[in-house]
Amino acid sequence: MTTVRQRRAGKGTEAAEDQPSEEKNVKPDGKILSDHTGGRLWNILSISVGGIVALSLGLLTSVYVATLHENDLWFSNIKEVEREISFRTECGLYYSYYKQMIQAASIQQGLHGLVYDNKTESVRTINILERMNVYQEVLLSILYRILPIQQYLEPVYFYIYTLFGLQAVYVIALYVTSWLLSGTWLSGLLAACWYITNRTDTTRVEFTIPLRENWALPFFAVQIAAITYLLRTHLQPVQERLTLTAVFIATFLFSLTWQFNQFMMLIQALALFILDCFDMLPTAKVTWLYIIQISALLLVCVLQFFNSMILGSLLISFNASVLIARTIQKNLKKGGLLNRLGKLILHVLLVLCLTLLINKFIKKSLNLESDEHIFKFLKAKFGFGATRDFDANLYLCEEAFGLLPLNTFSRLSDTLLFYVYVFVLFLLTVAAVIVAFQNLSGSNQVQFMEKMEEYTITLKPDAAYNLIHTVLFGCLALSTMRMKYLWTSHMCVFASFGLCSTEVWKLILKCVHLYTSQRTHVIKYSILIITLLYISYKFWPGIMDELSELREFYDPDTVELMNWIKSSTPNTAVFAGSMQLLAGVKLCTGRTLTNHPHYEDKNLRERTKQIYQIYAKRSPEDVYRILRSFGTDYVILEDSICYERRHSRGCRLRDLLDIANGHIMDGLGENEPDLKPSLYPRFCEEIKKNLPPYTVHFTRVFQNKTFHVYKLAKHK
Repeated sequence: MTTVRQRRAGKGTEAAEDQPSEEKNVKPDGKILSDHTGGRLWNILSISVGGIVALSLGLLTSVYVATLHENDLWFSNIKEVEREISFRTECGLYYSYYKQMIQAASIQQGLHGLVYDNKTESVRTINILERMNVYQEVLLSILYRILPIQQYLEPVYFYIYTLFGLQAVYVIALYVTSWLLSGTWLSGLLAACWYITNRTDTTRVEFTIPLRENWALPFFAVQIAAITYLLRTHLQPVQERLTLTAVFIATFLFSLTWQFNQFMMLIQALALFILDCFDMLPTAKVTWLYIIQISALLLVCVLQFFNSMILGSLLISFNASVLIARTIQKNLKKGGLLNRLGKLILHVLLVLCLTLLINKFIKKSLNLESDEHIFKFLKAKFGFGATRDFDANLYLCEEAFGLLPLNTFSRLSDTLLFYVYVFVLFLLTVAAVIVAFQNLSGSNQVQFMEKMEEYTITLKPDAAYNLIHTVLFGCLALSTMRMKYLWTSHMCVFASFGLCSTEVWKLILKCVHLYTSQRTHVIKYSILIITLLYISYKFWPGIMDELSELREFYDPDTVELMNWIKSSTPNTAVFAGSMQLLAGVKLCTGRTLTNHPHYEDKNLRERTKQIYQIYAKRSPEDVYRILRSFGTDYVILEDSICYERRHSRGCRLRDLLDIANGHIMDGLGENEPDLKPSLYPRFCEEIKKNLPPYTVHFTRVFQNKTFHVYKLAKHK
């Protein structure tokens, strides 16, 4: 297992009172009057200072995570094989395609090798660009080849520095979103500080660098910032067109870099749908956002050679259904409360039925099964019947796909983030419910800002969108821990916006009959400064200690294995083993694999289950036959899997295989009544005894404390 050890010696204005004042302070000729001395000059100065702070914080975050990565692994000092092993599991698989493109004789040959790849899955030729989201690796490799940097920068550093650079984009996007919502760049400063001090729960880029989400989430944050600006009132047509273009580009890049893009954008589409149903967003802008989502996803589909998983996505079916339902149902937003509620219920049912019908039709027509494992997992996770499905149980037993641990909230509370977030969320949710009720009760098409000035903050479309966005992604994070990074980063934005918003404090003070403009500003800036001082005082020493702690990569067993494979096996050898390990084998040695961690393919999932019979109770003849059917020359057995103790009984890999095979599990505990004892002992244990039934098919050729490698006999 890979470990580390202690290193040996060796746009708005800062003082803007409230955004609705723009509407009141417009001259007949269209010029906005300034509320402050210096007017336009003050605005320019404030925007300049805010922009400089945003860039500085982005760059500091990038340097911070890069330094943590270096300090944790001593990356600059370790060997190349150790650097590659540090890209664990699927990270190593993705990076291997970057390395493959760099080492290719030409760019054209490198692209041909990806489109007609026969080393990722033995006895199969697959299109990597169609199956996986690796265009970012392709682009980076091309840039590295054509830019005059090869004498100054190693390929691996060009790669990781690009990812760390994207963290700067991420932080700047969060900063700008908070600034746009609150009207002060100090809100963005607080959002960035919270993102950094809650790094454990907001990002994992420093130790999972090539992971797809580390490419995608910065673009998702940019998209949210662009949508927030788009939903502002009084945008000029040119501003609106430019913002729509920015939303499209960010959505496209997000979709291109992460295979789970469709599920995240489906949640986003649901947020737009909910707000549109309650008349809280301009319908025309919502329609444009639906179209942009579909267009970006279809463009990615074309670039990925018409990837079937994209064509059968629920997002395309849902967005198309909403647009069709709108055409069918006229006057949806007219009438009294009961009339509107009836129309709304009918509209929701119509959209739901159309979505299921369209999605079923597409999947049936194209025979799509790429994402069926996800729905099996969701069905089992939310209690719709127990399952013995191996793939579903594999996800259910992983901590990353379990519920969000409660200690997450204690960590977020240490920085005051969670307390502020809950306070702002409660306040805005209550106000939004009141406004939504008034909206449904209205008999005419009067906008909220004209009807109920007291609740201006909830009436603003940009604030309403971010409210529903954080609620829906919060639900996702609570149900699936791996998705918490989509929520916690936006939590920083939402909490800082509420704490620094004039409208929020104005609403609170009006409720207790203490409102004055001066008092509002004093409270807002006082609490902001106190919060920043608290964060600095409590966490600055810890950050400094973290930056001074030096560790070193240490995984001698895996290094020994990779060096042996490179020196003692032919280049054409085919290796079988666990998904996680084989990704490293491909990266470090270039050998052909039987299976790998990119699980979004039905044939690969079935193949993986078959390969994993090496950890089940099967006869040596069965295992040999299965392995040879995939062209296997060598099989790698890991003691950490064969004698696994990380998971409890019922969730160990060998238990999942026993259940899927109908066999009784090892150890003390209950078994389902229809499970039966196996006729054979566990293969990974019995093969080590060198008994004749095993040695006739398998010969041990390598062994250390962690790994056992066996060569398969080639019988006629």
